[in-house]
Amino acid sequence: MSRLDEIRQSRLEKIDILNKAGMESYTSQVSRDFTLKELNLRFKDLLQDENTVSVVGRVMAIRGQGAIAFVVLNDGTSEFQVVFKKDEIDMAIFDLFRKTVDMGDFIQVSGSLFLTERGQESLLVQNWKMASKSLLPLPEKWAGLQDVEEKYRKRYLDILSDKEVFDRFVIRTQIIKSIRSYLDNKGFLEIETPILQTQAGGAMAQTFNTHHNDYDMDMVLRISLELEHKMLMVGGYNRIYEIGKNFRNEGSDPSHIQEFTMIEWYAAYQTLEDNMNWTEEMLKGVAQDVVGKTTFTVYDKEGESIEVDFGGEWPRVDFAELVHKESGLDMKTASLEDIKTKAKELGMETKEISKTGKGNLLDFIFKKTARHKIINPTFVMNYPSELKPLAQQNNDGTAKVTQLIIAGAEITNQYAELVDPMIQRKLLEDQSAAKKSGDVEAMDVDERFLTAMEQGMPPMTGFGMGIDRLVAILTEQKNLRDVIFFPIMKPKEE
Repeated sequence: MSRLDEIRQSRLEKIDILNKAGMESYTSQVSRDFTLKELNLRFKDLLQDENTVSVVGRVMAIRGQGAIAFVVLNDGTSEFQVVFKKDEIDMAIFDLFRKTVDMGDFIQVSGSLFLTERGQESLLVQNWKMASKSLLPLPEKWAGLQDVEEKYRKRYLDILSDKEVFDRFVIRTQIIKSIRSYLDNKGFLEIETPILQTQAGGAMAQTFNTHHNDYDMDMVLRISLELEHKMLMVGGYNRIYEIGKNFRNEGSDPSHIQEFTMIEWYAAYQTLEDNMNWTEEMLKGVAQDVVGKTTFTVYDKEGESIEVDFGGEWPRVDFAELVHKESGLDMKTASLEDIKTKAKELGMETKEISKTGKGNLLDFIFKKTARHKIINPTFVMNYPSELKPLAQQNNDGTAKVTQLIIAGAEITNQYAELVDPMIQRKLLEDQSAAKKSGDVEAMDVDERFLTAMEQGMPPMTGFGMGIDRLVAILTEQKNLRDVIFFPIMKPKEE
């Protein structure tokens, strides 16, 4: 029998002891007068009242032997010490505690507040009952979970044993709340759109495919929120946003994961310049208001630390100029063969080059030569048209788009949105042709979307951002999986 099996068996035997004593091991009702956080905040006043106080929490530590036991409880809001003294509590109840309670159990206690000789705010227990008996032990308090994969598979234990992890996910919620507040105050309407779709659109990515049994039709998980949002703008809303899950069946690394949280918003009658100004204002505000600082330590793909400053001006730079400066390639005059040659020089395999479109080749060159050198928040503008078929087009083969780059990573996509249905159709047809030629990430023609455009779509600007990447920066994490409660993992081999 393994050690864990022995522990589990021992705790099952303690349940039998509780049952014989007439105490439930798993109750449906507990009584508490205060959360532990409230008890800590109001302790001095409550101490003077001399009333009996009831609290509930998980046993995180038990110290002492014989006639006294010091127990630390945690209810998710804070920790507090409760004290069992043999001469202050019924002997049978005290012995039952000693025989049956382990670290990890949830208990309810009631008693009087007091200060220990060392000045520790405490509760002297007069009565207790089991609320929920744990069968398996907690990780060692000071060691926590050491195996990285176990942290992801058993996030509940990671949170419980490491306060920094617990607080990190609280910060994630506060970041999202702050973003919502900013957009709500600007008059945006929060919406929801379908995750299951008959046709993917709004981005260049491979899909997760499934089947609708009742309708007997193939479906995909969405890769973007964009098309449904823009169709809703046809209906007359001025400003809308959504925070939701997207799914892209692509590779994994510390900065990419297949299921991720996005925010997208669209604003009619506003410009791309307005968009960038709002983005800078919003993200600076989130950094200062939620985290309380504007300088962060982030990490590149090699794990090297980089200092990022949100506090200064966020410059606007041109995609073509960056590519020319860092690779020597003038994308506006270079032939397709020149671009392919440069991509090959930078490590793209010949087989991959043959099925990759011009826009994605240029994006590969940009990422290999320029993007990783951008550290502080910078707006990179005017990407190749082929990459952005849903944006307004310039006259030089580029699109009116911006990406916010921080520490070499793409944080946002921002468009002057294309609202001309005839140009849109041509661009999507070009995408469809590229897909048939082997570019698996290219888009299909979406007649539903084009029909909506022909009803009349207002001039607008749009914004998309990965929430996980932003949270990783603001909490200074190397890996997106460290800001996601339950990241996708391969099944563990037994």
